[in-house]
Amino acid sequence: MHGLFITGTDTNVGKTHLTCWIARRLRSNNICVGAYKPVCSGADYDAELKQFVWSDVERLWDATGREFNRTDICPQQFQAPVAPPVAARMQGQHVNADLLRTGITVWKDRVDVLLVEGVGGWLSPLSERETVADLARDFGFGVLVIAPQRLGMIGQTLLTLESIANRQLPIVGVIVNEIDQTTDRSSASNIEELRKFTNVPILGVFQNDSNQPLQSVNALTTINWMSLIQSTRK
Repeated sequence: MHGLFITGTDTNVGKTHLTCWIARRLRSNNICVGAYKPVCSGADYDAELKQFVWSDVERLWDATGREFNRTDICPQQFQAPVAPPVAARMQGQHVNADLLRTGITVWKDRVDVLLVEGVGGWLSPLSERETVADLARDFGFGVLVIAPQRLGMIGQTLLTLESIANRQLPIVGVIVNEIDQTTDRSSASNIEELRKFTNVPILGVFQNDSNQPLQSVNALTTINWMSLIQSTRK
């Protein structure tokens, strides 16, 4: 099974949006794709269904064709919109560190590609003792970094890339996401400046409220995602 680990420089930078977009691109080429979010926190209560729902899980379920169980996509779900280990404690529970890893085995022999979406940023906590980076290292998939188009993204992105490289994981590239319609003065120069400090490819620029990348910069639609994923296994 081939895989891609999708992380961000921070929380709320568009990881789920881009994961869903890549899933749909793969499926449009008749590739069977699954999605795995090892743990999530922050639920909304659906009064009609009379139950809590996790929007990230719902979006990943939809993007993968509604073929798989939601609990396979995310086997550990907690209600409070805080870091997973904190949300778990608030419910009198804990994040199962073993399940973070073994939860991936259900996908073996079921899909051609598994997209693994991290939580928060690269070093965000997943359990009491482990971060997103620890899990990514154990999986060994190539890592795709999502960075927000805003002031401060250069330093955040370079720190994330350095940390990934220090764990000897292959880096697929960086996608810059315009998460806001309002851009600051740094937006015009961020990508050019970032390229001066890293050889990691900047794959393109995306608008978070759109289903299409900005065609003026490295159109992401021209990428053969399957080939890219296959070429970056550890």
